[in-house]
Amino acid sequence: MKNADDFLKKYTNLNNIDIEEKQGEAQIEEFDKTKTKILKYVLYKKRTESEVRQKFSSSVEENLLEDVIENLKQNNYINDESYINRAVDEYLAINTLSIKEIRNKLYTKGVFNDIIDTYFSNNELKLEEYEINCAKKIIIKKQTQMDRTQIEQFLYKKGYKSNLIKIAFEE
Repeated sequence: MKNADDFLKKYTNLNNIDIEEKQGEAQIEEFDKTKTKILKYVLYKKRTESEVRQKFSSSVEENLLEDVIENLKQNNYINDESYINRAVDEYLAINTLSIKEIRNKLYTKGVFNDIIDTYFSNNELKLEEYEINCAKKIIIKKQTQMDRTQIEQFLYKKGYKSNLIKIAFEE
């Protein structure tokens, strides 16, 4: 009888270990599958952490999503600071946006205010120079249609700083 009991204990124990191993393997497989899906999303176009959370929060279990995002952040696939650098460089090259408009675009992408503020304070001169140049372009473009006051109001409504608008008119 003792041998039968020992056998059952060992067999039950082995079954429990097998079940735990299979569950662990399934979790690793699920993690890898989810990581691959999110990585494809991030590599297609750089995304902020917030964009990733928003996209996958309804289809991926919260703890798993948290682990995958943390892994991708550690491997620098998700990095809001580098996202800001790249996005602002694109905005500066393509658009005539005010600093306020750029800030709002980043905010709508889900980048935290403290990260945005740090970037803008570190690059204040560059951004102000850009804003002056954009204001000049708009002034030249609008001169035939509007008088100075109307152009100033137009720029101010777009978020241009009044002191930079004056500089743009003077240059």
